[in-house]
Amino acid sequence: MTENCLELVGSVVKAPDVSVSPAGIAHIKFSLEHRSVQAEDGLNRQVFVRMQVVATGQWSQKISRELIAGSNVKVSGFINRHETRNGNPILVLHASQIEMIK
Repeated sequence: MTENCLELVGSVVKAPDVSVSPAGIAHIKFSLEHRSVQAEDGLNRQVFVRMQVVATGQWSQKISRELIAGSNVKVSGFINRHETRNGNPILVLHASQIEMIK
């Protein structure tokens, strides 16, 4: 099994945290909130998701200037399991593309 891809549209909860690793690699982290109504077995279901997004590399610094709280974006990438400081597992979307939605 090699497929691991996710595309999620939502709004940025707050401005991203920007950091640079000791190796000089840029990283941004932000939370993305998605709300919609999805059909499931003929019924409508209210959907709410808040997911952490991580973007790495030169392109991430450029896009971070545009990401402000309330920005609508489409994020594509893969999901990976991370652990919080408390040891709780969470899924994180590692972005390969972030598209601003007007």
